[in-house]
This record gives sequence, C-alpha cells and structure tokens, in this order.
Amino acid sequence: MFTKLRGVVAASAVAVVAAAGTAGAAPQEDILDQLKRIPGLAVLSEGPPPTPDTRYFVLGYTQPVDHRQPGGATFQQRFQLVHKSAARPTVLHTTGYNLYPTSFRSEPTQLVDGNQISTEHRFFPPSQPQPATWDHLNIWQAATDHHRLVAALKPLYPKKWLASGASKGGMTSVYHSRFYPRDVDGVVAYVAPSDHVNDEDSAYDRFFATVGDAACRTALADLQVEAFKRRPELVAMLTEHSAKENWTYDKIVGNLDKAFEKSIMVLSWAFWQYSGQQHCDKVPTTKASTSQIYDYVQANVDFGSFADQNLIQMVPYYFQAMSELGWPRQKQAHISGYLKYPDSSTIYSNVPKELHRPHRPMAMLDVHNWVRTQGQRILFINGQNDPWGAERFTPSPHDSHSFTAPGSNHGAKIAALSGADRTAATDILRRWAGSDVRLDGAAPVIDPSQLDVVRTPFPF
Repeated sequence: MFTKLRGVVAASAVAVVAAAGTAGAAPQEDILDQLKRIPGLAVLSEGPPPTPDTRYFVLGYTQPVDHRQPGGATFQQRFQLVHKSAARPTVLHTTGYNLYPTSFRSEPTQLVDGNQISTEHRFFPPSQPQPATWDHLNIWQAATDHHRLVAALKPLYPKKWLASGASKGGMTSVYHSRFYPRDVDGVVAYVAPSDHVNDEDSAYDRFFATVGDAACRTALADLQVEAFKRRPELVAMLTEHSAKENWTYDKIVGNLDKAFEKSIMVLSWAFWQYSGQQHCDKVPTTKASTSQIYDYVQANVDFGSFADQNLIQMVPYYFQAMSELGWPRQKQAHISGYLKYPDSSTIYSNVPKELHRPHRPMAMLDVHNWVRTQGQRILFINGQNDPWGAERFTPSPHDSHSFTAPGSNHGAKIAALSGADRTAATDILRRWAGSDVRLDGAAPVIDPSQLDVVRTPFPF
C-alpha cells in the first residue's frame, strides 16, 4: 500500500514552494526533512494522499509506557499525517482505536481545508507496549500521548488546532481536552457517549422504548424471540460457519453457544447503530426461514464479532470500558427467559479473565462534570436514532454546543444536520479554526469517501 522509506529519500520528494511566490524567493524546506528532525519521530512510510494537493505519511512517535515515569519503558505510537500547508489549521483526529488503513480527511479537516494528524490509540496493535502493562491503559495516559504529539508538531504547524473524533475517538478528544485544555482551540466530538454513572442505564431502556416507530421495534423484538426459539438450528448453522472461517470462542467469550446468545442480544442495538427506520421493512418476520434469520443476524451483527480472532482486536476498548468508560446494559425483558449465561450482558465477558479489573467510577464523573461546568469550545454532534446517544455529554455555557442530526445513527455528521444547525455548527468550527479558513460564504461539498467511518464494537 505504501512506498517504504529507506535511506535518504528527500531528493525524490516534491519540494513545497513558498505560497507568496515572490520572484527569487527560496523554496520552503520539504516537510519530510522537517519531520525527520523531530526527536523521537520516525517516518515509516509515505503513500497515496487523499487529495492531489496534500501529502500523506505514516509516522511513529516514541511514547513512555507510563508518563509518570518518562525515563522508563517506551513504545512506538503510530499516527498518520495529511500535510496540506503550514499556513493552514491542523486537526488532531483521535481514532480511539486502530489506525485507519488508508489516507482520508475527516469532516472538520475538509471544512477548514487543513492538515490532519490521525492517531492510533495506545494498546491497539501495533501501538502496544511489549509486554503490555494493562494498568497503564487509561484516559490520562492516552491524553498525555496526544499532548506530547501536539507539542512535537506545533512548531511545524503554528496555526489554529482543532481536536476531533467519532464515537470512542470523540470521547478521546474530550478526555484530551479535559487534561490539556490549552493544546487545541476547539473540539468537535461526534457521537461521543458519556456513561458517567455506569450502574444507571435507564436512559438506554427509554431510548429503545421510543426509537423509530412501534411496528419496527416490535418486529425486532419478535425476531430476537424467534431466534432464541430456533436456537438449536441456528447454533448448528453457526457451528458450520465457524468451522469454515476458523472461528474459535474458547479464549474470551467461552463457547460458541454463548457467542450466539450475545449476538441475538445485541441485534436491536446493532440495527439502530448502523441502520435505521428506513430499513425496518427488511427485518424478517417470525415466518421467515431459519436460513433467512441466520443471514439477517449475520449481516447486521456478524456472529464473528464474538470469535476470538476478532474480539482480541477490541480487547483494549473493552478493557477501558470495564475499568473506566462504563458500558450500557439493556433490560430486554422479552428475551430474559431465553438467556443461559448470567454475564452475557456485561463487559467482562469480552475481556480475558486475567485482565479483569474493578470499574473505577470517578474518571467519568470527573470528565462529565468538567464538560458540563468548565469545558470550553467543545462541539458535540449526535444522531437522533443512535443508541450510544442515549447518554450524552451536556455542554457548558462557555462557547460549547450540542447538535442532533435528525434520523441519523452512529454515523451522524455536521453534513446531516438540518439547514440552520448545519450552518451554525460549520460557522462555530471555522471560527475556532481562524477566520482565514473562510475562503467564501458557501459551505464546501463534503466528499463522503473522505469521511472517517465510525467503527464501534458492541456495548457488551
């Protein structure tokens, strides 16, 4: 995918000419040479950029495993750079998960026509210490990773900075601002939940009792019940499917039958997270064939989500949810009589037993209260029909704002807001990035292929 950089490659790099274009003016130093001089930074590769007027690099930055012991063990955190110009704003895009596989520009980056740094969250391979000391995976350590990255790169990008991310990436951008509020000039947090009281989940039950129309909610509930009624046949299909895919279930979830149970439990959540009211007519009825039910669950949930081979990739997320972030639990009384495993709806069933830790509630309470009372210049974008938005942040009166995209799911964007809200949110973002970004009065046409995709694991 990328051209590996070996030795001196600056001679083959395209020089960036000074924007002023004055006769006889010397060209600016190539961005590659500037990057290579930053202590602790390694240029891993240069690849195809998202637009012809940008350059794209995959980089590594040496981070302490424990920022309280900066002289101790280290690991290399990967991140991507889309370089536009030192004269443009810069967006710190926090994925919250793994690094994206290709270059892209997030919505804020497109709206301000800026540079973009996109980070891989600590402990997501390969940005994982070896050996992995899991108690150093917390929101403060990750925020300090991002703080050090900003400090290292601000000399190259002296204009305004924004932080942004979606889902856990949006949460990560808020946590970064909580601990280092002076690092950036504004935060745009997409579909970022705030489960600040982990044991109080009634908001999720209210959401699922009212989302969409009654007929759609009933169809999904009936399908869950029907799937459990046909458990032996569906488990047999999953057994055959798993053999073909080489899926195993013994290392984390425990067994295939439990993975089946969890998949049916999250069916309604998955539907509203990724689909929506417009897809209700595709929900199979109770008269559908067993194969049709299996195929529908596979398409909407993916039974392989709870296989060892896939779940292991998300252990860093589930560890954080278990120890600090919190997780939702739905009551789902209509299927309670079919459940065989008491821990199916807890985050602990997605974390290897040797990594089990007690939940520490103070971290989320602190962040939630700080956002509500002291946070400045934070813009929240939520989806009306997104289950993760049942518990959301409350912005402070300090130039912070919240908008909801009507009918949107977990992929809500500024572009999906109603006309007046879309204009207001865009103006806020551009104001924070500096008045020079507004080249004309019209909002740009957002290229959907350049938008970051919300990749979120299931809540339990």
